[in-house]
Amino acid sequence: MTFSFEYHLKALVYLHLQEYESGRELLQVLEEDEFAKEYIAPPDGVGRSTFFEAMNTRALPQLIKMYELLQQQAKDILPVSSPELGNLVAVDGSLIDAVPTMEFADYRNGVKKAKVHLGFNLNQGIPERIALSAGKTDERPFVKKLVQPGQTMIADRYYQCHKNFDEYQSEGRHFVIRIKKSTRKIIIAEHVVPEGSHVFLDVTALLGTKGINQTEKQVRVVGYRIDQVDYYVATDRFDLTAEQVAFAYKLRWDIEKFFSWWKQHLNVYHVIARSAHGLMAQMLGGLI
Repeated sequence: MTFSFEYHLKALVYLHLQEYESGRELLQVLEEDEFAKEYIAPPDGVGRSTFFEAMNTRALPQLIKMYELLQQQAKDILPVSSPELGNLVAVDGSLIDAVPTMEFADYRNGVKKAKVHLGFNLNQGIPERIALSAGKTDERPFVKKLVQPGQTMIADRYYQCHKNFDEYQSEGRHFVIRIKKSTRKIIIAEHVVPEGSHVFLDVTALLGTKGINQTEKQVRVVGYRIDQVDYYVATDRFDLTAEQVAFAYKLRWDIEKFFSWWKQHLNVYHVIARSAHGLMAQMLGGLI
């Protein structure tokens, strides 16, 4: 009996459910544990070389398709929160400790880290799209893989890039992105701020310095204060109230909570493969 995709998938799911810390530990269980031998492993067992060859070279397209199918089933079941805000996708990256033999995972001298890039469906609380890169890779170019036209990207100050703000608007990708307080704003129009609101600024503006980094397209800037901290966000969502824009950015915290859960329960710090292919397969197995 070959180590087919069905057995590969069951082994990956079992790895995460039981929270084993290495491929060697998983293989030992598949060989010795009666339940695992009967329900998880192939009838003839699986050898170490076969398992790791499969991890590093096989099954990735099938795992991606499986995750997409399950995700769609989840979307059909889960309630949609804040539908009036539109389709919200939080974007962020998170580092994963790698081992020296993972050649693709360059970070800095003597240190190897990979980076997972995630598009997180804020309306239903599930990861929607995922990408993987070396740890030192810039996160911003992955936005177009993680956010589709018509969706609204929610992101922190790292993603502030005025050229990108213009591109997003041209491509129909909406955004609510926190910007630095010191960002230069050429105000085109001021909008009424409700009395007693935590919002203190609502303007249409060009961002940056002309001839250097100024936006070509106008954006809306909303400033608000929470717990004595001032936040400034840039957006192209003129259809929302200022309070709704502030609330949409607040929802970004959900991706941080997901990453915390991810690191605690999905074994992303117990890497069992040595390639980008294998690491991606391990992450997808955990999500499945």
